Amino acid sequence: MSTPHPLSVWARNVSPSPTLAIDAKAKAMLAAGEDVCSFAAGEPDFDTPDFIKDAAIAALKAGKTKYAPTPGIEPLRQAVADRYATEYGYKVASSQVVVSPGGKYSCYLAILSTCNPGDEVIIPAPYWVSYPEMVKLAGATPVFVLCDDRAGFKLTPALLAAAITPKTKMLVLNSPSNPTGAIYTRAELAAIADICVQHNLYVLADEMYEHLIYDGHEPVNFAMLGAEVEKRTITVAGFSKTYSMTGWRLGTLVAPAPIAKACAELQSQMSSNATTFAQYGALAALKEKDKAVAALAAMKTAFARRRQYLHTELNRIPGITCLLSGGAFYLFPNISSFGLKDTDFCARLLEQEKVAAVPGSAFGAEGYLRLSYATSDEILRKGVERLTRFCAALKK
Repeated sequence: MSTPHPLSVWARNVSPSPTLAIDAKAKAMLAAGEDVCSFAAGEPDFDTPDFIKDAAIAALKAGKTKYAPTPGIEPLRQAVADRYATEYGYKVASSQVVVSPGGKYSCYLAILSTCNPGDEVIIPAPYWVSYPEMVKLAGATPVFVLCDDRAGFKLTPALLAAAITPKTKMLVLNSPSNPTGAIYTRAELAAIADICVQHNLYVLADEMYEHLIYDGHEPVNFAMLGAEVEKRTITVAGFSKTYSMTGWRLGTLVAPAPIAKACAELQSQMSSNATTFAQYGALAALKEKDKAVAALAAMKTAFARRRQYLHTELNRIPGITCLLSGGAFYLFPNISSFGLKDTDFCARLLEQEKVAAVPGSAFGAEGYLRLSYATSDEILRKGVERLTRFCAALKK
């Protein structure tokens, strides 16, 4: 008998998401009755607000269960456009908005619509785990630029300029950052934007965590840094983090008209549309602003308290140093002093102390951990106690 053909080069070369794998393992251990403290999840521990769920239920009851227009229902696309105009002064037509099945999918559409085989895409590290895989699936080549804690986990104009080659097509920029929580100032972004315009680069501005920021920071929409910047910027955001709607799988993409059209056409062949009735829930999130603001404020208050607590406690552990994040719901402590690979550190931490964390190497930065504080105060307290005990044993 003949041997079946091998899997495609795409399937053989893509790496599974390490964050999802570790989160799944932690949840399986919890389901088996083990007392696991998980810092692995990249999702708020709050439920979706009731008014959003009610809107989706009403849409279901009203028969909104059929195909929707590929780029999204028009009221939602217009509401997204109105949001950008109100919050940033970024005036776009609804035709420049594409609603997709998740922010991850929006990022992939942005890359797939602009990058060819042989192109290079610059990705600052630490990076969200899916960026390199998306670039590879488009046939392009990811180029990593390490921006460690000495640089505040942020790309500088000098580092960017040094990484650009004649093949460079795009820069991926994520602020606030997953996994570090780093947030760029307007001046820092403007300096990066100048280089992107000079070298005619597209910018994938992943602003999924734009509303989860602290200490008086203001969100900056990259596309609004100038007319030439706007021509090259694809802005990705969504509903998952701001409204605790991770399982709803709804992302948004805003781009110059030709790119938005291309993204919609690609989506038409790959997913048809985002779930129809879920879009009505998202529409309520944007339309019922008083309720949305109140829900977000409650969530941010809890995250801000947890952030400060975890940051303080981590820096009390001998051998760990940790910067204070400016946004999102992650801290990215440096554990390199223990002399262990971060993958071994995390494996032993889970096995010995039942604490789940994601190694920094999963994000392109060996010697760190990503800890999510999108979890309960009780889990934070127990997890810190266990981590402290674990690190003390390593130092003996």
